[in-house]
Amino acid sequence: MKIRNRLALYFTLITAVILVIVLATIYISFHSFVKGDFYSRLMDRAKIAAQVYLEADEISADSLSRVQQRSLKELPGEVTRFYNDKNTASFIKDRQQYWDSSVINLVRKRKQIEFTEGDRQTVGIYYNDNQGNFVILVSAMDVQGHKRIDDLVEIMLIMFIGVITALFFIGRWFAKKSLEPIDDIVDQMQQVRASNLSVRINEGNGKDEISKLAQNFNRLLKHLDNAFEVQQTFVTNASHELKTPVTSIIGEIEVSLNKARTPEEYQQTLKSVLNDAEGLNETITSLMELAQVDMSYTQAATSPVAIDELIWEIADQWTNKFGKGAFAVSVQHLPDDPEKLLIPANKALLSIALNNIISNAYKFSNNRRVQCDLFADNSRISITITDTGIGIPADEMEKIFKSFYRGANVKDFNGSGIGLYITTKIISLYNGTINVKSDPGKGAAITINFAA
Repeated sequence: MKIRNRLALYFTLITAVILVIVLATIYISFHSFVKGDFYSRLMDRAKIAAQVYLEADEISADSLSRVQQRSLKELPGEVTRFYNDKNTASFIKDRQQYWDSSVINLVRKRKQIEFTEGDRQTVGIYYNDNQGNFVILVSAMDVQGHKRIDDLVEIMLIMFIGVITALFFIGRWFAKKSLEPIDDIVDQMQQVRASNLSVRINEGNGKDEISKLAQNFNRLLKHLDNAFEVQQTFVTNASHELKTPVTSIIGEIEVSLNKARTPEEYQQTLKSVLNDAEGLNETITSLMELAQVDMSYTQAATSPVAIDELIWEIADQWTNKFGKGAFAVSVQHLPDDPEKLLIPANKALLSIALNNIISNAYKFSNNRRVQCDLFADNSRISITITDTGIGIPADEMEKIFKSFYRGANVKDFNGSGIGLYITTKIISLYNGTINVKSDPGKGAAITINFAA
């Protein structure tokens, strides 16, 4: 069953239960009113009967006449009986007993009673008179009242069926209108394929649950898109990047083995092979980092990482490598709340991202001093890494984050061109951004921003 039909059915059932309770309350109230009203009429007739038969000798002829006129119109199936102290019927010409002694004694005991006998309603009163003590019982059928109740039941039944039917279709219409955004999301989801993971679905106004669903789905698509891109980059470039230096090494060795060489020539060949091997080692290291990024994208394991502590740990590593003062950390501002310094991330991956930037800073500045500035407040965390190296040409600012791209001014430096690509993927995974500023020939500053 579709959700819209299920919602409409639930809405209808809940409304039906409420409506049944309301109609039942109306029915019980009306039934009690009709029954109580008829009891009152029977009680009046019992008192009139007492006046007619027991007080006739004490009232005037005109009064007796008016009393008799009030009692002339009999109720359907009306029966009136007077019983003396011996529980014997008196006054009425029809001398049948009609009610047994148990009922008569109950009236005498309680002075006044009301009860129902099948379709009949009966009242009884105990009456003291100078002629004796009498029990008066009056019974009749409330035909008109029963007809009113039957009419009411028929009206309520028709109204119930009509209202419930209308509510079902109205509920189905409302459910359809309410679920239209989900239908739109489903239609958009069906267009997503492995080949177009860059597609994003409409997130709406961003205030309701459907918008949150769309936002989470888009976030998932973003992660999958990055993961697929990383995998494709690895598969596409791994073989080429590994094959080139290996082929070069093999060629150089084969050339050297073709004939005897002088020690100087062998030394030159070994230096060339060493250079190619170092490049191969760096490429393998980069590819392993790329594989680690790919694994983390698919596993998406995160924990709170204190960014200030991580920077000091990284500073110790580079200080141990290049000596004191080679890596300078400047804390420009920190928030009062330490929780604002926590980033939900994978600490190892975040270290790779920062170290890739720092490594490039040292490489392209011939191991000169690198500056790291940390700024954090209640809204953002900003890390800026500045070097005094060769800088980045303006027309290559957007290209340096592409996989295996190497700028025109870095041909003399070893590298695979994958470090910044890995860095941008890691930073993007944790909802960060990267900005680059550079003055060619004087250095570059790369800033990483995270929302606190």
